[in-house]
Amino acid sequence: MSMKNILVTGGAGYIGSIICNYFIKKKLKVYIIDNLSRGHKNLINSKSTFFKLDINHKKEIRKIILKYKIDTIVHMAALMRVDESIKYPQRYEANNVKGTASLIDAAKETLVKRIIFSSSCSVYGRLNKSKISENDKTLPLSPYGNSKLKGEKILKKLCKKFKINTVILRYFNVVGAQIKNKPFLGQINKTEQLFQNIYLFLSKYKKKLFIYGTKLKTKDGTCIRDFIHVMDLAEIHYLSAKYACKKNISEVFNCGYGKGYSIKEVVKAFEKISNKKINAKGAPPKKGDIVKSICNNKKILKKLRWKPKYDDLNLMVGDTIKWFDYIY
Repeated sequence: MSMKNILVTGGAGYIGSIICNYFIKKKLKVYIIDNLSRGHKNLINSKSTFFKLDINHKKEIRKIILKYKIDTIVHMAALMRVDESIKYPQRYEANNVKGTASLIDAAKETLVKRIIFSSSCSVYGRLNKSKISENDKTLPLSPYGNSKLKGEKILKKLCKKFKINTVILRYFNVVGAQIKNKPFLGQINKTEQLFQNIYLFLSKYKKKLFIYGTKLKTKDGTCIRDFIHVMDLAEIHYLSAKYACKKNISEVFNCGYGKGYSIKEVVKAFEKISNKKINAKGAPPKKGDIVKSICNNKKILKKLRWKPKYDDLNLMVGDTIKWFDYIY
């Protein structure tokens, strides 16, 4: 089963735009659906075909799938803030859950043979393990995590029914940018993401920097995260799509390096790269936050034969600084 025409939902966003660019470099035809509520037109590759469209507009999406003979869908359109999901859980249900069901319904009985789904490590919740594997329990703590888990279940059920191969990618903490070669692409929206907050504080766009949780049961009292560079994540999507060209595939992969860095370690890395002192203030842990989250990535290394290229904290921090220097 060959792969030629790719539909990317949410392709005007931070991660989506970089994935689209990666597929285009591989000489594939890329079609993008994004309602631009969180995406940005200036992140869209000019070699792609763009449709301003909401994920729940099933009839219009089906027309695009049929007209352009879409064979692969990379589904990334989603709301993705834990704090926001706690305030507005209905929005996350409508967009992340119902939107996924609507997309699959639009793709049934067409040339679509595979769907790559953007999920999250938040589906695991709080597990008392050194490293989390794909077979571990899923007990999400937030409406965001719950919406992603529901999306996964819908995807597995409907894709099995309609004989569409699936790969579910559970992202750990995505950072970095496409900054080595043009087009330069990266994060624009202010999402309270750690790397962005540290940069904004260093550049005096943010008056205070808080570390949420300083007396936790970790090596230095702060949360521990498994970060992954967005460029490595883009390659994972391409390898997943190729892998899904095989028959009868239904897989779940953790997307991370299997390395844990504490918040204080990240702050120190920013101090080292920027040569500036950071005076962060301690604060209580956020509701729905997870203390420690590190993935077991043996499965993705073996099955996709993926070899990380950007798995160095200083590189991730350096690329983040270069990107934000570029846009600010």
